[in-house]
Amino acid sequence: MEFRKIINVAVIAHVDAGKSTLVDAFLAQSHVFNDHEVIVSQVMDSNDLERERGITIYSKNCSINYRDYRINIVDTPGHADFSSEVERIIKTVDTVILLVDSSEGPMPQTRFVLKKSLEAGLRPILLINKIDKKDARINAVIDEVYDLFLDLNANDDQLDFPILYGIAREGIVRYNPGDTNNDINPLFETIVSHVEPYPDFMEEPLQMQVSALMYDDYIGRIGVGRVYAGTIKQNQMVSICNNNNKKENRKIANLYTYQGLKRTAALEAQCGDIVMISGIENIEIGDTVGPQDVYEPRPQIEIEAPTLSMNFMVNTSPFQGKSGKYVTSRNIKERLEKELEVNVGLKVEETDTTDTFRVSGRGELHLSVLLENMRREGYEIAVSRPEVIMKNIDGQLHEPVEEVICSVPNEYSGTVINKLNLRKGQMIDIQDEGSYTKVIYHAPTRGLLGYRSEFINDTKGEGVMVRKFIEYQPFVGEVPQRANGVLISNATGKAMTYALWNLQDHGQMFVTPQTEIYEGMIVGVSNKNMDMEVNPTVNKKMTAVRSTGNDEAMKLVPPRIFSLEEALEFINDDELVEITPDDIRLRKKYLTNLDRRRHMREVNKANAEQ
Repeated sequence: MEFRKIINVAVIAHVDAGKSTLVDAFLAQSHVFNDHEVIVSQVMDSNDLERERGITIYSKNCSINYRDYRINIVDTPGHADFSSEVERIIKTVDTVILLVDSSEGPMPQTRFVLKKSLEAGLRPILLINKIDKKDARINAVIDEVYDLFLDLNANDDQLDFPILYGIAREGIVRYNPGDTNNDINPLFETIVSHVEPYPDFMEEPLQMQVSALMYDDYIGRIGVGRVYAGTIKQNQMVSICNNNNKKENRKIANLYTYQGLKRTAALEAQCGDIVMISGIENIEIGDTVGPQDVYEPRPQIEIEAPTLSMNFMVNTSPFQGKSGKYVTSRNIKERLEKELEVNVGLKVEETDTTDTFRVSGRGELHLSVLLENMRREGYEIAVSRPEVIMKNIDGQLHEPVEEVICSVPNEYSGTVINKLNLRKGQMIDIQDEGSYTKVIYHAPTRGLLGYRSEFINDTKGEGVMVRKFIEYQPFVGEVPQRANGVLISNATGKAMTYALWNLQDHGQMFVTPQTEIYEGMIVGVSNKNMDMEVNPTVNKKMTAVRSTGNDEAMKLVPPRIFSLEEALEFINDDELVEITPDDIRLRKKYLTNLDRRRHMREVNKANAEQ
């Protein structure tokens, strides 16, 4: 096998900076698509959830040819909740293209992904994207990037990064903003001139490390990783060394590489390439693949620990099984075990009861994506309020703290600052940006749970809030929870217009007329700071007397409809979110008034004994 020049490139950036759009331009200019193919924008975001939300959740690979080089491109998530994807991918690439918006500049997630790249010793390429924006401030953004590199302790080689300017949406990258070329050749040329191709280690023993996992219904589990030395072949007998240094001999059944976007079967692959292997059913992330004789495994891949957890429970509501196919604890356990095979940022623990599992992840979005996928697959499940994972460091209780950057219209800045102060946040910086104010806070994750929807209301939808986990800090004490109580149904049946019309004065409703409800279901949020039991199934008594004044049209205020993330943020500790393929409902943990009172007596008794 002849040695071929290979360069692996990761595209990293904050959410919405244009990573997937840039990869589209790479593929289009490399003539990956046939003339008859319909080209879809953000083609790498192939998952339904990714396309709906407009974000990258799972890292994906593709391959292009430029001159005599083979360039493997990795599209990485920009959200810190999917950091486990980013951490592994950085170890398989030779350089990163750092995309920064010409107006927004470096954002919190930009800092996160860049930090991982610099720690791995990579020399980034900076691409200032969206230079056609009316509010572009290119020179100021470049200065901010230099400050960020210095803040992250970049060395001299890393600080000497090339700078390019582009409009990824139009497939344009230029050496200077004033150039007139309409292609991305400057980016290709910069990659091959700035980055040394992977060295020729083909004569050395095979060494490959698995950095990601895939699953195929026909061929089973697939390990994805880079070949660091030697060559790898189909049907080759190899030794698999896991993270505990335990070695097993196995046979590679199938070997695949990428040709454009397609996974293509290969007989052999060389060092430097990213490959996929199948036939090894228990292969795990971090495993080293090598020859059957003695060899040194590669260093383990360290994944940052989860910071948030919630309980996944069997749905016990009266509507259980009405729309879902998978409703038992065995179904839920099997699905979570399947998720663990490919989602290494996740942790699943069994609890004292057989129908509850404690699932931990990197953030609300990380866990809600799993729940949304399960819901679409036909699962019914109930989940508790997210809880932060505390740590005991040097005998003192510590909790996760996040950096929060809020850009809000000036007239709402006082409200936002006041709310963040109440949630135990500490102001780090405040900047005037014309009609907007930018505030930077460090706040405990506990205090930020449930704040996003409140922030949107306080800023009338005009504010932008970005969060990023930074570190564990000493526990800051109690944080206030939701101020308002809820309206709890004390009856089962269909919600009636007459009842909802009368209840509007007591709070904001979550249900519409003719919605099926049950006792213990939350049908609205109360105007007061206490829960209220209501009967939304009451209808107007029919009489033979009619008058214009009494029979005026009942106008209902549109109800508040929750997305999954909003529902998880809204609930308190004594409430659950019931997730089914057809609906998302809020409910009390204990459905009847008698059960709730009995539970409160037990809690008060336990507190008194302590």
